[in-house]
Order: sequence, then structure tokens, then C-alpha cells
Amino acid sequence: MKRQLPKRHDLAPLLKFKKPELSPKARRLEKALTIEDLRRIAKRRTPKAAFDYTDGAAEGEVSLARARQAFGDVEFHPAILRDVSHVDTSREVLGKRVALPFGIAPTGFTRMMQAEGEIAGATAAAAAGIPFSLSTMGTTSIEDVAAAAPASSGARNWFQLYMWKDRDRSMALVDRAAAAGYDTLLVTVDVPVAGARLRDVRNGMTIPPTLTPRTVVNAIPRPAWWINFLTTEPLAFASLDSWSGTVADLLDTMFDPTVTYEDLEWIRSQWPGKVVVKGVQSVPDAVRLAESGVDAILLSNHGGRQLDRAPIPFHLLPEVVRATRGSGVEIHLDTGIMSGQDVVAALAHGAHFTLVGRAYLYGLMAGGRDGVDRTIDILRGQIERTMRLLGVSTLDELQPEHVTALRRLAPQRLDD
Repeated sequence: MKRQLPKRHDLAPLLKFKKPELSPKARRLEKALTIEDLRRIAKRRTPKAAFDYTDGAAEGEVSLARARQAFGDVEFHPAILRDVSHVDTSREVLGKRVALPFGIAPTGFTRMMQAEGEIAGATAAAAAGIPFSLSTMGTTSIEDVAAAAPASSGARNWFQLYMWKDRDRSMALVDRAAAAGYDTLLVTVDVPVAGARLRDVRNGMTIPPTLTPRTVVNAIPRPAWWINFLTTEPLAFASLDSWSGTVADLLDTMFDPTVTYEDLEWIRSQWPGKVVVKGVQSVPDAVRLAESGVDAILLSNHGGRQLDRAPIPFHLLPEVVRATRGSGVEIHLDTGIMSGQDVVAALAHGAHFTLVGRAYLYGLMAGGRDGVDRTIDILRGQIERTMRLLGVSTLDELQPEHVTALRRLAPQRLDD
């Protein structure tokens, strides 16, 4: 093999050095290429009790594992020789255009995960042109979220409602959300009582976090979280003034196990905007809700945080789509989504829109507002790339033939 010394003009294109990034946070987030990367960063930077509240689920966490496995078992079927030089990820959702086929799901106690909390989520969502959902159990007030991301600027804020035993107090929140410009009400119906979230019990999770010898030791390698927590405004809930006790105690005190379809109709009569029913887990319930005239049904098992071994929303999706076809109701989906490929699979399977919860919180814990932006950027890039590889340029082109859900679990016949 003949050798020669390299010439200067040959070396010049190779000697391109990237300007060093001085911000440790920016370096961390730049290296995060997936939501799982953000999760690993979040786990390093967040105290165990707060991280486990986000990361965990109910009982043996079977529902969550199955939901994620369902997306992992997807097989895509690409079409070739299509012009995908440009892809359009936008869609009309509940009467308004969104830039991406996912929004930020309602999450409780968000400022406990990271001090910027709901403001980071709402402003990042507004900048990306997607909806942000504020939970009844959020830690920023309805009005403060609206001020940070006002409807007048194009932001879409949704409010998630738990019906309390104190109905007047619940409806006071609904009135406040309407007055603040929230355009959609998410009525959550899968929480008659709190699920058994065993990680929280074992961690002694309280609101606000309690300083014990164990939490102090756990905080030593995570000083930034504690500095932010102790030097920013104390936790303020969207729905109540204060609480001293465990998460489970709070939820069981608030949630009303007597809520029925009649109560849902009453709630709808009080709300001027769109209504989404969140937590639907059966075809008959989906059909009944579609016939009642709600605007959207959100197939969800609460991220596996309520009834363990509940139905997998992704597997339930095609049957619900078939049963409600022609009703005009939109079918939305959450639970288990950890990538843009998951979003595309859900859309091809028949979902009109999706929501992400944990994926958003992992970004928040990894880097505040910048981390949420990174979550959205990762998902956007994965969605666009997957669409191109499938040979589609718009969301409406995604069809059931683009995806097969490989089933590990199949129902057993009673006469087997």
C-alpha cells in the first residue's frame, strides 16, 4: 500500500473544532438523544421521592410495563418511492390547529419535580404550538399559568378536573379556568379513590417533602434541587391552599367515589368550551360517551397509576375507533408514550391526538424549561423521521396498514 504525507489542504476540512459549550445544563441536554436519556439525567438530579412519584405506578406496576411493551411490540410497514421532502406534523384538534400531534398531559405536584414546574411546561408548549394541561393537583395557580402563556398569544391551555366531594369547590375551579381563557376541560373519571402507589408509601412521600435524615442524605448529591426548592416560592396548589400529609391521604380526602354519568352531564352544562373525558378503558363506555356528545374521549389508564393490570390503551384503540366511527368524537390516547415512534404508531392505529406526561416530566427534571424544550424537540424529530421512513408526508396519510401491533398477551376463552 502506497503511503504519503498528508497535505495541508487535505487536512483543513478535517480540522474543524466545535466551539465549547460552557453551560453544564446545555451540555447535558445536548447529549440527550432520547426520552430515556432525559430520564437518566432526571434520576441523577432529583431526590428519590420526587423522582419515584413521576417514574412509578400502582401496585406491581404491571399496567405501565405492559403499556410500554405494547409500543415496543409495534411493527411498522413502510411504503417506498414517496416524496417526503416535506412533512406536515400539524392537525386540527378540538377545533384549532396544533403544530404537533401531542400535548402535555396534566401532572400533579409538578413544582416538586423541579422548581420551574407548570410555568416551564406551559411556556414550552405555547412556543411549540401544542396544548398544555394544568392538573387540579398542579402546583401553580390557574391564573399564573394563564398569565405566563396567555390565550391572546396563541397558547392553548386545558384544565383537568377531578370531581371532589366538595362539588362547589370543584366548580369554582371550573369557573376560574373559564375566566382565565382555558379552552378545554379534561374531566378525569378513573379516580374514585387513589391507586396504591407503593413507591410513594415506601418513600414516605409527603406534600411538601419532609426533611428527614434519609432525605437529607439523599439530597447531598443533588444540591441544585434543594437550593431551588428552598429558595423559591413555597408550593402553591392550583386547587387548594395547603396540605400537610401524604399524597394518598390527600387524594382519598378529595376524590368523590359517587360521580356518575349524570354528574358528567351537569359538569358539561357548566363549561363553555370543549370537554374531553379522560380515563376511558372500555368500548361500551366509549360508545356511551360518544353518544352523549362529548368532544373527545381520552383512552388512558392513568399511566398505570390507578388500577394495576388495567386494559392497555394502545390495544383498546382500534376497537374504540371502529365502535365510535361516524359519531364525530375525537379519540385521544395517553399512557406508555416514550418516543415519537410511539406517537406515530398511535396515530396510525386510529388515535386523533396523544398526550405525554412522564416524558415531559423527565425533561423538566433534567433541565427545567430548557429540558421541556428538549423533550419536545426529541419527539418532534422522531415523529418527522418516522413519517419520512414510512413514506407519508401528512398525519392524515397514516393508516392502519402502516403498523401492526404484535400481541404477546391474548385473552383466554372461558371455555378453553
